[in-house]
Parts: sequence; structure tokens; C-alpha cells
Amino acid sequence: MRFKIARAVLIALVGTGAYVSVALLFASSASAQSSSCAGPVTSAPTGPATVSAASTSFGRVLVVGSGPNAGCSLYLLTSDQLHTLTGAPYACSDNQNVRGKPCDTVLWPALLTNGAPIAGPGVNPRLLGTVTRTDLGLPGVSSVQQVTYAGQPLYRFFRDETPGETEGANLNDPVTTPAGIWYLLNPRGATPATGQAELDLETAPIDGTGPEQTVLAATMNNDYSQFPNASFPVYTLSRGAGRWSGHVRSNGSGRDSACEGQCAVFWPPVLTSGRPEAGPGVDQRGIGVIVRPDRTQQVIYHGRPLYLFNQDAYIGGASPVGTQGIYGAGALTPSGVFNTIPPLP
Repeated sequence: MRFKIARAVLIALVGTGAYVSVALLFASSASAQSSSCAGPVTSAPTGPATVSAASTSFGRVLVVGSGPNAGCSLYLLTSDQLHTLTGAPYACSDNQNVRGKPCDTVLWPALLTNGAPIAGPGVNPRLLGTVTRTDLGLPGVSSVQQVTYAGQPLYRFFRDETPGETEGANLNDPVTTPAGIWYLLNPRGATPATGQAELDLETAPIDGTGPEQTVLAATMNNDYSQFPNASFPVYTLSRGAGRWSGHVRSNGSGRDSACEGQCAVFWPPVLTSGRPEAGPGVDQRGIGVIVRPDRTQQVIYHGRPLYLFNQDAYIGGASPVGTQGIYGAGALTPSGVFNTIPPLP
């Protein structure tokens, strides 16, 4: 993932109940409606969906395997995990949001199926499944089956107008409830296909309006045309007065993560599909990875596992959502205290 220093302080707050104009969001609606990937879900499916694999700059990823959306990228949403853990509503549903458009049928159209989904080339049929959705709000449809892979519901993205586009890759999304990260999915490992992570520095105001502080950051939104390569603060987790949680592995490769389950929904780990890279002001020698219980690779810095905070998610550009800021510094949670990391001296 590439990083940049984001400097503009945005003014639209998430969760205020005020809708941001969606005119710019759908500026290319004419072309989107006629494209093969960006069209919304408007009715129940008439047959089984097919899921295949394709090569991208993020590695092999899942795509729609047949029909009018063939070749379109498929994504998972990290905060959907809260439904699995607690039975809470899906993070991407037809509930009202700041964009004023349903998440699961327009912004991130759910991949639906009528019958068991079919495994195309490169896809493990044992990992394909379905989940019943009753919250899509389709006219005359009370329930429908959404395709899952390794238990993860799959979606398209309305800005992927043609097959092969990956605008939704690593997108830190403040529109869903709760906010979450959209990832492409590796068909072989059934894990997020994140590509190579990078760490850089970001200067942002504390709590969105306070004094600015420069901290270690991770950049998401790699290919998102409206707000590409945006940086977000990263945090470490400690217990008590500065004692780092986790423990050094016997092979000296790093520390085990102490934030899993519900903790990881709100404090997503910084993930990578290869050795992370360092931007200016970041010590390349201090960067490494650990393997989490779900087989994802989490970035560590000087032995400390790194996390994002979902309330830091925002989108800048011409149609902003949220405000740039460092909202998680010093947060006391059941898992411990999250702290930012200052630049090297």
C-alpha cells in the first residue's frame, strides 16, 4: 500500500444524521448504469452465482465468474464480522447512511445467488457458501441468499465500472455502521489480499479539532479515485503504564497480537500480503510481520503490532465524509490502552 501525508481538515461529520449531497458521488452515473460492474442490485437473482479468480496488482483475487457482472472484483467488509460475533445487523445494509443510498444494493451491491454458488477456476468450492439476508430492501423480496467465501459475505463496488478495476481495495470506509475496511479476497488463503503495506508519517489534529500531531500512519484507499492513498494513524496496544501487550515469539519474529474478535472490529490490524515498506521518517529495520490466528499477516513496528481505529476513517476530496483526525490516542479499552507512535527522533 502507498502512503501520503493528508493535510486537509474536512468538515462533514459522520453520524450527525445530516446527509451529504450525493451529486458528486454519482457524477458518472450515466456511464455507471450502463457498465458491467457498477450497476445496483434491483431484484432477486434468477440462478446460481459463479465465483472465479483473477490476477491483479494485489495478487489473485475473487471476481464474479459469470453473467453481466463477470470479471468484477469482489470484496469483504471487516466490520461485517460484528454480525458473526454478536448477531448485530450487517455493517453494509439498506439502513440510512451519510451518502443517502443503500449500502448493500447501490454502493456495495451484494453478490446474490439462487441456489448453491458455483466455483469457477481458481476457487475452492468448499469455501463457498451462503447467508440469508433479510435487510436488502428489494421490492417484494423478504429474504435472499448472499454468497460467502470462508464465511465472509461478498460485495461489488459501484465505482468499479469495468472488470479488473479495484477502486474498493483497502478502502477505509466511514459510511458503513460500524465503519470498516473493504478488502479484496485471496481465493487460496481465504484472507484479505492487501498487497504490500507501507508505513509513513501523517500530520493530523487530535480529535479532529485540536492541535496537530505527527504520528506513524498507514495508507489505505490505494486505487480509490476520489481519495487515493490516504493516510490514517496507527496505534499500538499496551496494558497498564506503558507495558506492551503480546509477547515475543520464541523464534524472535515479533509479538503476538492481543486484539482479536470484537476488539479487531473497532481496531483493525494493519495487514500486509508481503514485507511492508517504510516511507520517509520511518525505520525500515523496525518493520516486520506476525501471523495472526486467522492466518493474516499483521505489520509490527519495533516488535509492536499495529492497529487502525475505525473512528479515524474518513473520505476527503470533492464529496467528503468525516473529518481527518487522531481520535484513538490514549483510548482505554477492555484490551488495554491504544497509543500513537511519534516520528523517529
